[in-house]
Amino acid sequence: MRETPLDVGPVAEGYARLREQVGSVVVGQERVLRQLFVTLLCSSHSLVEGVPGVAKTLLVRTLAAAIGVRFGRVQFTPDLMPSDVIGTTILDAGAVRFRPGPLFTDLLLADEINRASAKTQAALLEAMQEGAATVDGVRHELGPWFCVFATQNPVEHEGTYPLPEAELDRFLFKVVVDYPGEVEELEILTRYHGLEREPLPDEPVLDPGTLAQLRDLASRVIVRPELMTYVSALVRATRADADYALGASPRAGVMLLRAAKAHAALEGRDYVLPEDVQEMCRPALRHRVKLDPAAEVDGLTPDAAVERTLRGVTVPR
Repeated sequence: MRETPLDVGPVAEGYARLREQVGSVVVGQERVLRQLFVTLLCSSHSLVEGVPGVAKTLLVRTLAAAIGVRFGRVQFTPDLMPSDVIGTTILDAGAVRFRPGPLFTDLLLADEINRASAKTQAALLEAMQEGAATVDGVRHELGPWFCVFATQNPVEHEGTYPLPEAELDRFLFKVVVDYPGEVEELEILTRYHGLEREPLPDEPVLDPGTLAQLRDLASRVIVRPELMTYVSALVRATRADADYALGASPRAGVMLLRAAKAHAALEGRDYVLPEDVQEMCRPALRHRVKLDPAAEVDGLTPDAAVERTLRGVTVPR
């Protein structure tokens, strides 16, 4: 235990400024924004799922503008090739050089990632895990702010390719974007009925250097041994439950613990509580578990299964 408390106030203050800036463009979706901010604090990536028209793309573009990092977007289609994402080597004035693709940015929006073939989806694996891409045997490093937010449509399956389990496991969260509430939807109509397109923030409220400091603070949050035992018990419980055909991996436990630390810092604490783990459990595990077909036929969903797992594991005091 630290003798001097860690001042994590800048994390909550930074998020408050970000929420205000993003809120000037995107109405509502605070839960989603909170999970995306935790993703950035953890130097990780997230899968963003929602039907068309719920501001997935707008939210990510606005987030990049509010932080002041480079933004890149790739529209995934069935004919997209890995070189279209990563880049390729070209002959230029008699010399061979690498021409980088849209992957080489800070915040990459992989739009409708499940529309690309497995080969192209796999092109992101090395980048997401290693922070680099290899072309013709040469490794090209990505920047320290590299982050992937990949979107997918949960209701349209024609012409799509399921993401492999290995790729899903690289995403910190699967963030579900729901329809706005009645009041929020009315505000959207009021705000945008006279505009041709949504505006973006004029100036960032954070910068990469500040984000680096916030990441450092989140990484130094205290986790007591009983909380580590709690996280381990949760992920192991998914492997012992017959309703799961595939339980959560050890990486899932690591990701859940990192997310809980970031969430604690966001709440102004330098230590993790069980509530932090519980809050991050569904987005961190819903895409990493696979339900037994019989349980799915009975109407069980990944969120409901994870919720039941949470209720079945003793909470530390």
